[in-house]
Order: sequence, then C-alpha cells, then structure tokens
Amino acid sequence: MAERKTKQRRSSSAPALPKAERRQLILHAAREVFGRRGFHQATVEDIVSAAGVARGTFYLYYADKRTVFSELIDRFSARIAMSIVRIVTSDPARSVESQVRENIRGVIGTALAERTMTKILFTDAMGVDPSFDRRIQSFYDEVVQLLTESLREGQRLGIVGEGEPRVFAYLSLGALKELLYQAVTLGLAEESAEALSEQMLQFLSGGYLRLQGRHTAPARRPRAKAR
Repeated sequence: MAERKTKQRRSSSAPALPKAERRQLILHAAREVFGRRGFHQATVEDIVSAAGVARGTFYLYYADKRTVFSELIDRFSARIAMSIVRIVTSDPARSVESQVRENIRGVIGTALAERTMTKILFTDAMGVDPSFDRRIQSFYDEVVQLLTESLREGQRLGIVGEGEPRVFAYLSLGALKELLYQAVTLGLAEESAEALSEQMLQFLSGGYLRLQGRHTAPARRPRAKAR
C-alpha cells in the first residue's frame, strides 16, 4: 500500500508536458484513432484514451472531434502543397524532366510517409458536415487551379501538348489520387515511392507532357510490403 501511495505521489508530482507537446500528443492520438475507426465512429473518449490525457485536457485545445480532425487535414494539406515547387526552364543544372519527377516524388513520398492521413483524406474527409465539405472541395479546387495555371504555362513553354489545361489537370489529379489510394490500401512501403514516381512520369509523358526527347529510366515494379 505504501509503495502504491509513493507511486501515486510521484505521478502527481511529475512535471506536466509543455502545452505544445500536449497538443501534439492529442493530434497524434487522434490521427491514429481516425485512421483505425474512421471519423464517424471515433469519439473524444477514444482520443483521450489513446493520448493518455483527461477529457478536460482535450477540451483545452479542441472544441470537439471535428476541430481536431480539421487541424489534421489542414496540416496534411499544407505538407502536400509544400512538396510541390514551381518548374523553371531557365536552370541549366536542372532539366524539366527532373523537376517534374521531383514534384511527383515529393507528393507520393509524403503520402506514403503519412499513409494514415492519406487514407483519412480519401475515405473520411468528405461527409463530416456541409461546411467542412466545402473546405475540402475548396482545397481540391485550389489544387486544380494551380495545376491548370502550371499546365497553361507549360503549353506556352512547349513542354505541354495542345488541349484544355483544366481537363489535363482533372485527369492528372484523378490518376494521382487513385494511385495514392491504392498504394496505401495495398500497404506499399515508403521505399516504393521512387518506382511509383517513375511510373507516373511515364504515364504523363505518354499523354500531354513534351519533355523534348528526354526519356525516363525504366521503372522498377514496386513490391507490396506491409508496414
């Protein structure tokens, strides 16, 4: 009994985590809970249990499960956006093909590194509520618009074939979303990103991309590996 009381005193006197670390702890736990149970089945109780914090601690940072879900989506969307850089044709040290490959590799690599968030984005992000659905749709619209503008600029530079840039943007985004969803569903390892990037580049090169005769290296077939 005395030993138990001593442990309780040590636990109660242990220094509390800094606020930023507690918030990160809750975010990490929420990501795993949403990935395992889905948004609609997950509860605040599930999240605080996984995080090992009290419900009151959760409510210091988030009003409900929707707000923590929203922050997870926002952070992941920002990481995806940061993995894409503007392509330039005036840099002799970096070919257009290598820059396109780097962008594709950045998106696929981020998605496979954050497979739980990729799964959440494609399976649970829509249907939370109308206002949240509009935010997600707005995010996709912004991506399409940025891609459309890049493709239009590519046509001006002669590295994108003739056609409607917005249609190309929809086709590209649709192909990439399905590739990422299947890669995560099949449990492909993060090391598969390189091979998947090459295959995606070959697919686009057979369509609207005009890489001035530069050929891509043969892609290796990615092997499905469990996490």
